[in-house]
Amino acid sequence: MKARAFVVAVCLCLGCRAAPESEPRPAALSTLAPVTTTTSASEALERLDQRRPVPLLPMMAQHQKQSMRDHLEAVQGVVAAAAVSDFEKVALAAKRMGFSEAMGRMCEHMGAASPGFTEQALSFHHAADEIAVAAATQDSAAVLSALSKTLKTCTSCHATYKQQLVASLPD
Repeated sequence: MKARAFVVAVCLCLGCRAAPESEPRPAALSTLAPVTTTTSASEALERLDQRRPVPLLPMMAQHQKQSMRDHLEAVQGVVAAAAVSDFEKVALAAKRMGFSEAMGRMCEHMGAASPGFTEQALSFHHAADEIAVAAATQDSAAVLSALSKTLKTCTSCHATYKQQLVASLPD
């Protein structure tokens, strides 16, 4: 009796093994197959991401991403210099992110088709200027406070806006 029960159990186990993908699935398992839709993963993400678009040509989008990477490197430089109280290097790193007329024009150009973007971008650059001002006082707490304010503008902008690649810019 025990042998018969063992054979039945083995047969059941072998019968329940997962079928290779090349073999048809039994009808009972067809409900477990993934549901496919005509929506791509990119389209699904686009629907979920409710941030406001900043329409950019691919070249502009790449330039903007490179600028943001440079800003991150500058933040890294601020932190590294602040850690050893090298306020001259703090100021130099902060100035890489600071405001200039050329930077202002670029922000206006990038954000022209997205209301509020230019103002938020300019706010970032002016906040970075405050890091350099704090470094001139050689006050570590003021440097960190200004850096925190600057990073807050970054996170706020990234939470509000996303790049949208376009073939041409709106008039």
